[in-house]
Amino acid sequence: MQISSRFTVALHIFTCVDTFKDDYKVTSGFLASSINTNPVIVRKILTQLKNAGLINVARGTGGIELTRDLSEITFFDVYEAIEPVEDGDLFRFHEAPNPECPVGRNIHALLDDKLKAIQNAMESEMKKYTLLDLRTGMKGLLAKEA
Repeated sequence: MQISSRFTVALHIFTCVDTFKDDYKVTSGFLASSINTNPVIVRKILTQLKNAGLINVARGTGGIELTRDLSEITFFDVYEAIEPVEDGDLFRFHEAPNPECPVGRNIHALLDDKLKAIQNAMESEMKKYTLLDLRTGMKGLLAKEA
């Protein structure tokens, strides 16, 4: 299992928007240049973020604005917008373990609670970090470069 690059691309987008909003027209093309990807991919991710209520996008003008303060948008919020989990479960179980097999008939009882605990731990960690952390980190990195 691996979370797709769309999640880190979304965090990259938020960081670019925040870093360059006062100096540049932040368009999907501008973002794609920073990410080194196709603008179509950026637009798809922007659509997901917009549908999740995290941003508003003004078409044509390149206006991307956050709907909440940076401190109020967590990595988990972005993750939920970009990597929606099916039925709320991160781990997808194989459909029909063999009930005639002692492992097959007991595998859910063996794993379900453990997998849910792992998911809850990951989600809890993601909720600790906000987009404000990205701004703070970016300012620190840029200051070191200067």
